[in-house]
Amino acid sequence: QVQLVESGGGLVQAGDSLTLSCAASGRTSSTFAMGWFRQAPGKQREFVAALRWLGSTADYADSVKGRSAISRNYFNNTMNLQMNNLKPEDTAVYYCTIKLGGYYRLPKRDFEYDFWGQGTQVTVSS
Repeated sequence: QVQLVESGGGLVQAGDSLTLSCAASGRTSSTFAMGWFRQAPGKQREFVAALRWLGSTADYADSVKGRSAISRNYFNNTMNLQMNNLKPEDTAVYYCTIKLGGYYRLPKRDFEYDFWGQGTQVTVSS
């Protein structure tokens, strides 16, 4: 299987920037896409961003579009999410996820992904 280890979460002030990282290990040779979801207290898990592992396709939720950038590092087998101009509504547990195998489009729903990290807390104060 695949193991995902997240890092980079923490407590920041509104307007700050933060970079989350996810390191993948295990049977990752068939990776199709990796992504980030988040879950705030009292809310369901929400899509944030995702990218196809090979190619140039990436997608973002409307709530973070224009102030977030998802990237990958093939050498380190890692995925990063840089978030700028953070807002209190960005406060959530952020989860890294991966989809294995062939697919026809970039997944944006949680049930389409195969493995998940443990989550990292991001808290944005006003």
